[in-house]
Amino acid sequence: MTETVAAIVAAHRAGTMTPAQTVARSYKRIREHNDLAIFISLRDEKDALAETERLANPTLPLYGVPVAVKDNIDVAGLPTTAACPAFSYLPAQDSIAVAKLRAAGAIIIGKTNLDQFATGLVGVRSPYGIPKNPVRGDLVPGGSSSGSAVAVSAGLVPLALGTDTAGSGRVPAMLNNIVGLKPSLGLISTTGVVPACRTLDCVSIFSLTVDDALAALAVMSGPDHSDPYSRDRPLAPLASFPAKPKLGVPQSGQLKFFGDHEAEKAYGEACKRWQALGADLVEFDLAPFYETARLLYEGPWVAERYLVIRDLLASSPEAVHPITREITVGGARPTAADTFSALYRLEALRRIAERSLAQLDAIVLPTAPTVYSTADVLADPIELNSRLGTYTNFVNLLDMCGLALPAAMRPDGAPFGITLLAPAGRDAELASIGRVFHTDTGLTLGAKSLPQPPLAAVSAQAASSEITIAVVGAHLSGMALNHELTTLDARLLEQTVTAPDYKLYALDTTPPKPGMLRIEAGAGASIKLELWAMSPAAFGKFVAAIPPPLSIGTVRLADGRQAKGFIVEPAAIHGAKDISSYGGWRAFMAEKAKA
Repeated sequence: MTETVAAIVAAHRAGTMTPAQTVARSYKRIREHNDLAIFISLRDEKDALAETERLANPTLPLYGVPVAVKDNIDVAGLPTTAACPAFSYLPAQDSIAVAKLRAAGAIIIGKTNLDQFATGLVGVRSPYGIPKNPVRGDLVPGGSSSGSAVAVSAGLVPLALGTDTAGSGRVPAMLNNIVGLKPSLGLISTTGVVPACRTLDCVSIFSLTVDDALAALAVMSGPDHSDPYSRDRPLAPLASFPAKPKLGVPQSGQLKFFGDHEAEKAYGEACKRWQALGADLVEFDLAPFYETARLLYEGPWVAERYLVIRDLLASSPEAVHPITREITVGGARPTAADTFSALYRLEALRRIAERSLAQLDAIVLPTAPTVYSTADVLADPIELNSRLGTYTNFVNLLDMCGLALPAAMRPDGAPFGITLLAPAGRDAELASIGRVFHTDTGLTLGAKSLPQPPLAAVSAQAASSEITIAVVGAHLSGMALNHELTTLDARLLEQTVTAPDYKLYALDTTPPKPGMLRIEAGAGASIKLELWAMSPAAFGKFVAAIPPPLSIGTVRLADGRQAKGFIVEPAAIHGAKDISSYGGWRAFMAEKAKA
C-alpha cells in the first residue's frame, strides 16, 4: 500500500494514484477512525479536492501529499485555537511553514489537537478531548503535539506538523511509534506560530520514516526576514552512514527510568544495535544537561509562556485549562534579576555541553524514560508530565537538534524510542545515521503494522554550495582529529580510494598522522580515504589551521575524479616509514595497536 510520503509522491508521478484519490482516502480514514479528539477543525473535503486539481507540476517534492497541522500554527481559512476556544482567531494568511508546504505541492487537511498553548508532554490538557493512542489505547498520546502524532501513527495522513519547545515533537513520536524531527532553532520560520516560549520554539515534523521527515524539512527550511529568530542555516543533503560514528551515552548510573525495567532493557538493546552497526559508544557526563533541563520550568522561561496568555488569564482565567493555568501563572513571579542569573548559568552550562559534544557525532538517549496511562496522568498530572521531559527539556536551551526514532516494541505492547541529539546545524547528519538505525530495527510503521520500505540509496555528492575535501589520516571517521571536521558541520559523503599514484608515510607527529605523496602515475598504491563536504567558510577555517608539513592539494581518485585533499611536503618524508602497503591509515593504526 502507498503510505509514506516518498511512495505517495512516486505513485502520483507514475499515475498509479492521483492526488485527489490520496486526499479522499485521508478523509475516508478520518471518518472511519472516528476519533473526534484528533482534529480540532477539518478543512472542507471539496475545497481540498479542488486544490489537488490545481496541482500542475508533478515534480513538486510533496506533490499531492496530505498534511495535518498542529492548531497553534496558522492555516488560512481555518481558526487557530491553540486548544483554547476563548483564544481562537481566524488568520488572514498561512504561516510561513504552511505556505512553503503548499508551494511544494502539499494539501492541508486540518488542524490537530494539542495540550493547550503547547504546555504539556502528555496530550490530555485540551477541552477538545484526548486523542486515543492507536498503538496501545490506555497510554497517553503524548503532547503537546498529540493530534499530529496520532494522525500519522493511525495512517490518517503521512505527514504532520507539530511544535517543540521542551519535547513536544519527540515524546509523542515515541508513544506513537513514529519519527519525530526537532530541527535546529531558526531553521524553520515560526512566523504564524502561536509562541509557547518564543526564544525556544520550533516547528517539528512527524512522519513514518526519517527520509519523509527530511524531505519536509528541506521544503520548509530557510531564512525568513519577518522572523527575528530565523537563522540562515543551509540544510545539507543526506549522506552515507559513517564508518564508525562516535555516539555519546551517559555515564553509568546517570540514566533515569523511574522503575521501568522494560524501558531500561530496551535502551540497552538499542545501544547494542548501534554497536552492531559500527558505532563507537563513548560515555559522557549527563549531569549538566539535567541541570539545564531544570531551568526550563524552575527558571524564568515560564515567563515566556505567561506573556502569551496574560491578558486571557486576567480577563477570563476560567478559559484556561486548570493545569495549564497553574503552570503558567508562575511565570509572573520571576524578577529581572532572576532572569539574568538564569541566563548566566545557562551560558556556563552551554560551554560545558559544548566540550562534552565536541568529539561526538551525536548523543543517544531514551526519548522518554517510561510510559504512562491516561488514568495515571490524570491522577498525577504535573509530576508524571515532568518525568516524560527528562531527556527533552534541555535540548532547545542548549541549541541542539534532535531526531526521535522508534527503537522497539516492548513485551507489554508499549513502544520505546531513542533520540539522537547534536549541536544545531547537524540535522541532516542525524538523519543520515538515524535512518539506518530505524531500518535495522525492522519495526513496522506507526500503529498500522505496515512494513518499512527499503532504504533508498544515498547520492554521495556535495551540494553546489559546498567544497569536497579528501582526508586520509587522523581526520577519518572515528580517528583522533575527526572532530575538527564535525565541529565545522562537515558531512561524510563516501569512502573511496586514490588512483595508484601515491605513497603513504607515517610521520613523527602528535597525534600520529600520515603524509600522502604523489609520485609517477601508476607507480604507487591506491590509498583509502574519505570524501567530506563542507561550506566554503568552514573549508577556509579548516585549511588555515592545517600545520606543516601537511597542506591541501588536488588528489586524483581511482575513478578519475579529483578533490581537494591532504598532501605532504616532499622534504618531510625523509626518514619516515613507508606504509603504502597497508592501503590506508586505518589499517596501519589497527596493526600498530595490536603490536
